[in-house]
Amino acid sequence: MWFVLALLSAIFAALTSILAKVGIEGVNSNLATAIRTVVVVVMAWGMVFLTNAQSGIAEISKRSWLFLILSGLATGASWLCYYRALQLGDASKVVPIDRLSVVITLVLAFVFLHEQFTAKSLIGCILIGAGTMVMVL
Repeated sequence: MWFVLALLSAIFAALTSILAKVGIEGVNSNLATAIRTVVVVVMAWGMVFLTNAQSGIAEISKRSWLFLILSGLATGASWLCYYRALQLGDASKVVPIDRLSVVITLVLAFVFLHEQFTAKSLIGCILIGAGTMVMVL
């Protein structure tokens, strides 16, 4: 199931890039990010109430709150940078650079989460990095 969800995530991320590139034309990138964020917030809270998960708020630890807040700040910074980059550049060049987050995530997971960094991971990182350079240059 995780594979199907991850694949759907990739498809929706691709749609996000194309829809954003069209929608951001003539709109301040910060304003566009704010509009997108409101839609995401409404959708996320809608899912919380639809699945009756709101009772779990009281059970969230202080540590989890801290890291969820930091993750939200990182997401916000990412979206602000991404929308501005999309506004200034071609989607076909911005998106591959944005996807270098895969390589960065693997490295950070190895350093901070002590996840395995295998030969397969290394080859994947090299290929993603090389592919990004081929697409951008």
